[in-house]
Amino acid sequence: MNTALWIITAILAVAFTVGALAQLTMPKDRYRNIAASQHWADDFDAGQLKAIGAIKLIGALGLILPAITGVATVLSPLAACGLALFMSGAATTRFRRREWGAMAGDVVFIALFAFVAWGRFDLAPYGG
Repeated sequence: MNTALWIITAILAVAFTVGALAQLTMPKDRYRNIAASQHWADDFDAGQLKAIGAIKLIGALGLILPAITGVATVLSPLAACGLALFMSGAATTRFRRREWGAMAGDVVFIALFAFVAWGRFDLAPYGG
């Protein structure tokens, strides 16, 4: 279980780091035009997109850094909880925009973050 949780956590952390860096470094119009799935950016101004990117990056770092350093490891499953809540906001935006396929992807992220949180709180805690 520990190995599976590490793999899932690493994939989520990389995906969210890449997404966050794209949001933080690209102008809004360029970010929006990456793919049709990024048209949700129309609902937010450039500053809000940067804030969303910063939240993603902090969450991704929170998934990995406490576990790697062995310092405050409880922060890792808490980061997973926070990112699950964050993605519920993303799913809400998709729902409002009637982007059903993309919303399904957001629900998968919610489930994966919830699984990581459950796994690290109960099934295979760090150091336990």
